[in-house]
Amino acid sequence: MTKELWINLPVTNVVKSVEFFTQLGFTFNTQHTTEHSACMIIGSKNIVVMLFTIETFKGFVQGQMADTSKGVETLLSFDAESKEEVDEYANKVVAAGGNLFAPPTTIQGWMYGCAFADLDGHKWNVLYMDMSKIG
Repeated sequence: MTKELWINLPVTNVVKSVEFFTQLGFTFNTQHTTEHSACMIIGSKNIVVMLFTIETFKGFVQGQMADTSKGVETLLSFDAESKEEVDEYANKVVAAGGNLFAPPTTIQGWMYGCAFADLDGHKWNVLYMDMSKIG
């Protein structure tokens, strides 16, 4: 039975990506970090996002990679505990050099979120969900 899930992303520069995500508040497992990869930990369930150099990633997929400047390969979403936390993430993204392409706003009356692209164009979504407003 499957017990864990690892998300793998290609990055141009592992060091710069680690700096970017560290500025957003994410942590890294240094035991699984090398010059070719970094192990980012997300949330209380310790979801792993592996950041691999493009060359290393290409060896895994054995095919064409998505060009994030022309399209979206995936939208990675994570939760926030409040609207204020969404706003904080938006500010941190801009300060760290990311692209906030959808500023914080209310969505469907019960969610509040923003969306950004990291240094390599991967799309991320931060959402606060007020379950008491689901109608």
